[in-house]
Amino acid sequence: MTSDAASDFRIEHDSMGEIRVPADARWAAQTQRAVANFPISGTTLEPALIHALALLKAEAARVNADRDDVPAVDARIGGAIAEAAEAVAAGDWDDQFPVDVFQTGSGTSSNMNMNEVLANLASEALGEPGAVHPNDHVNASQSSNDVFPSAIHLAAATGLHTDLLPALDDLHAALHAKALEFADVVKSGRTHLMDATPVTLGQEFGGYAAQVHDASERIRSCVASVAELPLGGTAVGTGINAPRGFASSVVQGLAHRTDLPLSEARDHFAAQGARDALVEASGHCRRLAVALVKIANDLRWMASGPRTGLAEIRLPDLQPGSSIMPAKVNPVIPEAVTQVAAQVIGNDAAVAFAGSQGNFELNVYLPVMGRNLLESIRLLAAASRVLADRCVLGIEADVEACRRYAESSPAIGTALNPVLGYEVVADVIKASMAEDRTIREVVLERGLMSEDELDRVLDVEAMTRGGLRS
Repeated sequence: MTSDAASDFRIEHDSMGEIRVPADARWAAQTQRAVANFPISGTTLEPALIHALALLKAEAARVNADRDDVPAVDARIGGAIAEAAEAVAAGDWDDQFPVDVFQTGSGTSSNMNMNEVLANLASEALGEPGAVHPNDHVNASQSSNDVFPSAIHLAAATGLHTDLLPALDDLHAALHAKALEFADVVKSGRTHLMDATPVTLGQEFGGYAAQVHDASERIRSCVASVAELPLGGTAVGTGINAPRGFASSVVQGLAHRTDLPLSEARDHFAAQGARDALVEASGHCRRLAVALVKIANDLRWMASGPRTGLAEIRLPDLQPGSSIMPAKVNPVIPEAVTQVAAQVIGNDAAVAFAGSQGNFELNVYLPVMGRNLLESIRLLAAASRVLADRCVLGIEADVEACRRYAESSPAIGTALNPVLGYEVVADVIKASMAEDRTIREVVLERGLMSEDELDRVLDVEAMTRGGLRS
């Protein structure tokens, strides 16, 4: 490494020759080549992936230095690498990872970015410029082909376990609380957006809670698969240059510190050539996104108004809704949630395609898979918390409006079918609609039933429990 006195750059070299690097950058030649080669999106790796990769490097450095036979790196160097990696994992050096997410498909550019940053930080800590080599020391016993996908899996498992699942627990609890609160609020059911037989608002919210719970269970079921790391396969799955027991020791150390069900891949060839667990996790995120769209849209419909919509519930007023219409308030949280869902569904399409692109011993769509899955996890966790805290917990029911809709809906005539028959009831409902009268009035006028019989059969609360039983 030499300084370029004419500018704010220094000269670094790698196996391809010399290249200028910003003087204050902790990265080196290979990172700079990647920055020059991939000026594509301006989007870098998710911070969670950078931090997970650093954690892997820290544990790998410790294992490499602590071997009983022949350590892969000197203890001083291993300790300096581990200390630098811990600082990166804590987020202290996020600005030193400039490589675009659309890069070499193995993630080699980002792996070398990490190796170079850690080598420079460790060398500085030792007070010996150039003492730590990015390949020989930081990348010892590893290949981009096993360590980079391992970092994706570690970041995804962490995000699912420590961020998304707790957020879903909170959302489920909020929806379940409203299901209990609204248990006796009778309202009109709706199918095809048309009036249907009565339900309770509590039953609807109980359904939403069940959707979230089911999505959460599916996500929980895939954490162990995602937590299976391909580390140890090195270049092609054979484990060349990785000492026996290296991967299992690293994985054991990571499992201890993260409290995740991490394990070494059972088959390293499958673990490097395919990314099926990530595809599965993304699919479960898509399922959750679809559920959130249904829930958020129902909330928007029920809160529509305040004068010309359904106005069955009131969402919390959070901010002015219009730059021109005074006092207008919009369902901003459900709108934000459905936009998140749209992004997640799109992310999943990219992950599914990327997952199909494993050729022989490597999938070369790793960066985009990691970026999309980790973004989906992050967005879903944040959206679920916001939906619970800023919307669901503050929902109020307009009990009178709900009851009025239920009792005025022509669909309650369905309860008359066992008594009067389908065709007679259909004629009664048509007359009720044409003459703008209640079903009760038409039935009594025609002498089809007594008032006591009607009271019993047209009990909207009983209809929410299945109505009359033979």
